[in-house]
Amino acid sequence: MRHVHYPRSFYYVSRSGPIELSAGASERLRWVKAWGALRAKGLTAQEAAGVLRLPRSTLYRWERRLKVDGLRGLEDRSRRPKRVRQRKWGADLAIQVRRLRETCHGWGKDKLAPLLWEDGERVSISTVGRILKHLKPRGMLVEPERRAVRVKRRWAKRAYATRKPRAYAVAEPGDLVQVDTVEVRPLPEVVIKQDTARDVVSRWDMVEAHSRAIAGTATSFLRALQERMPFPVKAMQVDGGSEFRAEFEMACAGWGFRLFVLPPRSPKLNAYVERAQRTHKEEFYAWYDGALDLPSLNQALRRWERVYNTVRPHQSPGRPPPARYLREHFPRLAPAA
Repeated sequence: MRHVHYPRSFYYVSRSGPIELSAGASERLRWVKAWGALRAKGLTAQEAAGVLRLPRSTLYRWERRLKVDGLRGLEDRSRRPKRVRQRKWGADLAIQVRRLRETCHGWGKDKLAPLLWEDGERVSISTVGRILKHLKPRGMLVEPERRAVRVKRRWAKRAYATRKPRAYAVAEPGDLVQVDTVEVRPLPEVVIKQDTARDVVSRWDMVEAHSRAIAGTATSFLRALQERMPFPVKAMQVDGGSEFRAEFEMACAGWGFRLFVLPPRSPKLNAYVERAQRTHKEEFYAWYDGALDLPSLNQALRRWERVYNTVRPHQSPGRPPPARYLREHFPRLAPAA
């Protein structure tokens, strides 16, 4: 009896069954076969690659992988570099980033890095982001649950509305302050009406909470605005809300403020204060866990207002908070240090 012996690889292949190639591997196999057929007809490797419009080095690489690893060698491979960048921060810096993030809930790398710079740390914004990404999946950064806050937008109709004249120039702080009221629901049964004012030039913000949005509360906010803004207010811009009529308009006229009213359904024209509402909702209300009675809430809002205007880095060049921006560009209007 004659015995026939097959190579060991034959038995390995027979046990694994037919190989099913992915679409990418099938495409590479087709290109390699076409390249071999063109060379068999007398074309050089470079000429054949030119006909296929593929780099010759790529075709050689595919052909080598096919010979060494078989059909599976044409499958997609990891493109991870052999040498990857190693982290260059130490435990002390990671602890500082963790402490700042747990103190300033919701602030990302763009806000935390400038605070580290003020402490003398020479660290890039990207490095702060990498540290946060390193801490979170390892459970080293424990943050309170972020609560969803419902904001109800009201589109009140107004019989007559005038826009800010095109010729009106906004050149320095106080030339135009946008004012708006937003409804915030930190809890299902709690409704808060927050008045927000933002100066268009310096981004200086003022916030105050009320139980109702009426002309009386808006007028009270107007009085506080004159006391807490570090510069004189010359003009204000509001939407068509009923709280900005009657007593409020009379108060503006009595104090000599120019009052610009937006046309109906045009919040984009009050974009600065609309963006401020979102910031205060995401960075204050989403993390606030104190009492919700108006005295306690307004006291907490005053503390947040000081942080926002004097500490929190902004997105302008150099990332200065409004107080530093005023000192650098409008020193005569800046608040006393």
